[in-house]
Amino acid sequence: MITNFIATVINVIYYVFVIALLVRMILSFVGPYKYEQVWRVVRDLTEPVLAPVRRILPPMGGLDFSPMIVLLVAGFLRGILLSLL
Repeated sequence: MITNFIATVINVIYYVFVIALLVRMILSFVGPYKYEQVWRVVRDLTEPVLAPVRRILPPMGGLDFSPMIVLLVAGFLRGILLSLL
């Protein structure tokens, strides 16, 4: 019972973060200033995780690969955490 609750919490945190990353990627293409309030919330949720990755892998040719790296690592960590339950 408690393991189901923990698994649900892990999944909710993971999916909220994934949605925030996807919204950030979309807004970076359409212009974040049109949706400034949404941009601030999404940036505040994702920047603490993206900044360290960006220091290791800076944007190349105008493309920022850090969201994709973070998505891969987050999915991997989610899988490990759920398998430990």
